[in-house]
Amino acid sequence: MRGILEIKALHVQVEGKEILKGVNLTVHPGEVHALMGPNGSGKTTLAYAIMGHPGYEVTSGEILFEGSSILGMSPDERAREGIFLALQYPVAVPGVTLANFLRAAVSTIRGYGDGNGNGQKSNTIGSNLMPMREFRRELKENMSRLKMDPSFASRYLNDGFSGGEKKRAEILQMGMLKPKIAILDETDSGLDIDALRIVADGVNSLLGPDLGMLVITHYQRLLNYIQPHFVHIFYQGRIVKSDGPELALRLEEMGYDWVKEEFGG
Repeated sequence: MRGILEIKALHVQVEGKEILKGVNLTVHPGEVHALMGPNGSGKTTLAYAIMGHPGYEVTSGEILFEGSSILGMSPDERAREGIFLALQYPVAVPGVTLANFLRAAVSTIRGYGDGNGNGQKSNTIGSNLMPMREFRRELKENMSRLKMDPSFASRYLNDGFSGGEKKRAEILQMGMLKPKIAILDETDSGLDIDALRIVADGVNSLLGPDLGMLVITHYQRLLNYIQPHFVHIFYQGRIVKSDGPELALRLEEMGYDWVKEEFGG
């Protein structure tokens, strides 16, 4: 069975230095894959390469989405196709409210700018945006799922947000954009246990047979709430070991020293 995301012998360099050294990974719809490894092993590089960050050069290998190469696509084109990346350090955008940002993003993904969402071009002001009533209904539903106060939507995007608020805003984006593959880059970073539980509950509410997910994390604690089908150990730019959820428990118990001893470095 073909995966929704297939990474084959992927090599990536950043500023002339090779970071990824032959990564192979397949994610099917409905699967949750956890990618674990020590700092500097290349996990975030893989996430950025999948999303098409221009600073991350693919020197060889392939990234396939629904069977087709995406290497020639820009990040926004990949987002339109259904790929989503929740950033470890979301950027603040003063002057742009969360609601306005989400409405613009959702409208673009769903094709309103290409013809008002129904293939018909229009010169009417606002015709390139999702209808406000429909947008507000979906936004309210998703914010309720994440236990977010409605006033949160009127705040400037990530401006003055706490760590937990930034991560919830990222998951809110995922809920609104409805991607086919979601990559969570250390979503647990900087969260206390209550914020972690809320964010994880929001992620779990979005899981389903059509969504594939790649969860990047250092620690088992996130996987207590978002349960993976597969766990992969990333080390020195490649996946060195894959197994079920029990592999994360072994890392929690023994740390990464045994990985370094077994696989070198």
